[in-house]
Amino acid sequence: MKRLDAGFFDRSVHTVARELIGCRLIFAGCGGVIVEAESYERNDPACHAYVGLTERTEVLFGPPGRAYVYLSYGIHSLLNFVSEAEGEAAAVLIRALEPTVDIEAMRARRGQRPDRDLCSGPGKLSEALGIGLEQNDADVARDPFLLLPPAEDWTSEVLTGPRIGITKAVDRPWRFCAAGNPNVSRPRPG
Repeated sequence: MKRLDAGFFDRSVHTVARELIGCRLIFAGCGGVIVEAESYERNDPACHAYVGLTERTEVLFGPPGRAYVYLSYGIHSLLNFVSEAEGEAAAVLIRALEPTVDIEAMRARRGQRPDRDLCSGPGKLSEALGIGLEQNDADVARDPFLLLPPAEDWTSEVLTGPRIGITKAVDRPWRFCAAGNPNVSRPRPG
């Protein structure tokens, strides 16, 4: 199976976010199916790049297909994939996975939580997969990342709605979720 590469990410961040739903994300041997993602673009007040080029946002302005990992509230590492052309500063936040690969390792990292709670939020997802700040600026088309297109039997409607967990530009419909999937973070879209 062919990995997703930089070319997949070198287009509209909103298209990339929608099309990541159903793709498979494996990190260092653990992972699952992406069931929720949110898109952020440079002119979006909720995007870190909105303030311009800084040491923190430099990765966002770089080439597509790189990991942008940042610390949220000083606690959680959050995984994003840089999208659009270099210099555009856009990224997709990976919000939730349906765990399918090495679930035991994810349970160990997450304190034996129920499977639907292993990766049902961006902080939970990074903790379950063992993703930390050291992955910032990593090429997501290379190990330890493995990004694959959806399995042949994947079928799910993609729901679109407002992003969650932010205070700016909350009305933008840039949250994409697999309809009816129990691993999507709360509140689940209708």
